[in-house]
Parts: sequence; structure tokens; C-alpha cells
Amino acid sequence: MEDPDEILVDADERMNGAIEALRRELVGVRTGRAHPSLVEGIHVDYYGAQTPLKQLATISAPEPRLITIQVWDRNAVKAVEKAIQTSDLGLNPSVDGQTIRLPIPPLSEQRRKELVKHVHHRVEEARVAIRNVRRHAHDELRRLERQGLISQDDLRRYEEELQKLTDRHIEMAEAEGKKKEHELLEV
Repeated sequence: MEDPDEILVDADERMNGAIEALRRELVGVRTGRAHPSLVEGIHVDYYGAQTPLKQLATISAPEPRLITIQVWDRNAVKAVEKAIQTSDLGLNPSVDGQTIRLPIPPLSEQRRKELVKHVHHRVEEARVAIRNVRRHAHDELRRLERQGLISQDDLRRYEEELQKLTDRHIEMAEAEGKKKEHELLEV
């Protein structure tokens, strides 16, 4: 890329991608209620391929404390059960033919704290991803300046713009984390 504005637009898009990834990640963090998104992202070893659970079954939450998973392929039921047991959700599936029931126990205070730590960890990963995008864009801007395509004053202006972009996205990541933490600690 030879245009510094394109570099900033690309950085913005990639930082937005990090925020979206964080949102998807946090949806899967369990609050006290059953929600299909809790298990949709679990990967199942399906004939040697890591396949998302939502591609192998119909997932629903008929009650506030129960998730049902209707597995389409009878041969995949054991693999789905194993994937749920080895996930970090701490849920015990009960199998009934091709249907798997996942009762959602109320969260203990200790489990809530563990989940809050998990949320903080995910937010930190998003911050790191955003800073990596900034570093990459910064390197590109410096390269343009070294090649004489932009002046030092332009470089400084673009760096300030990049920093504002970074700060805004980090604030967004932290807001997502705070929102999820609030949900978790609400009894």
C-alpha cells in the first residue's frame, strides 16, 4: 500500500475485526441463563475435521436453564458429547438417543469470578490484537516516510490519527468486557 489513508482505513477494519471476534467470544461466556450461543462455537472432532457444533446439530434453549442439542448424524453423538465435556463450560451432557440435554446449573460465586477472569483475559487478547494492527500500520507509515512518499510532518499527523483509532478501539474492547462482567455478576 502506497497511500497512508488506505493504511489507516485497513487498520480501522482490522481493529473492528478484533472487536467483532471479542464479541463472538464473549457471547459464548456463560451467564446464568441457557442460550444456544453458549455451545454453538464448540468444535467437534467429526470424521477427523474440527467442525463447529452448529454445523452438526439443531441447538435450542426451550427453558431458561436447559439447552437441547438435536444431533443430525447418529454417529456424531458421542463426539459431540465428548466435545462438550472437554470444553471449559463445565457442563454435564445427558444423552437420549440423538438428543443431548445440557442442564445449566446456577452459577456459584466462585464460578462467576472464574468467568470474570476469563472475560478479562479475552479483553486483553483483543487489546493485544489491536496494538499489533497499530504496530503493523505504523511500520507501513514509517516505510512510506523512509521512501520519501510522505513528509515527517505527514508521518506525525498520521501517527496521531492511528493512535486515536487505537485508543477508540481499545475503549470499545474494554466496554464490551465491562458489559459482560456486569451480566456475570448480576445475580
